Amino acid sequence: MTTPRKRPVKERPSKERPLIGWREWALLEGLDLPPIKVKIDTGARSSALHATRLKTFERDGQTWAAFTIHPLQRTTRQSQRVEMPVVEFRRVRSSNGQETDRPVVRTPVVIGQTRWILELTLADRDAMGFRMLLGRQAMRKRFQIDPGKSYLQGIPQEKDTP
Repeated sequence: MTTPRKRPVKERPSKERPLIGWREWALLEGLDLPPIKVKIDTGARSSALHATRLKTFERDGQTWAAFTIHPLQRTTRQSQRVEMPVVEFRRVRSSNGQETDRPVVRTPVVIGQTRWILELTLADRDAMGFRMLLGRQAMRKRFQIDPGKSYLQGIPQEKDTP
């Protein structure tokens, strides 16, 4: 018996993918926040955003998350309270081995000239060095990584709205 052949997945050749370093700037569009420093982490499967005072609630039959974002490291300046629909709850094992169920939200994100819809788990990352972590699912087929470099894509700018 022969195994059915799968159609090859069409992807951008690696030589055409933008090069990113081990840390980059990301802009979460629509959240009225300054760009956030992001740690690029190929060891993490999913991406995470620092969220404090996290509460989930029901609105029109859907689960939502309300949380505060502190986009700048070591300061609460420019903090913003945000409400977003929850896509799902995902079991995540943190770097210290503890498993928790985290809410997942979707938001447009920009790194350099690349824009896509990103799924982010919400977690208190106050003890961590970066407010946001970009995991390998988010980078897959989008970027090449040079772990010896930083901020290769520059700081993304919010698009001007007419």
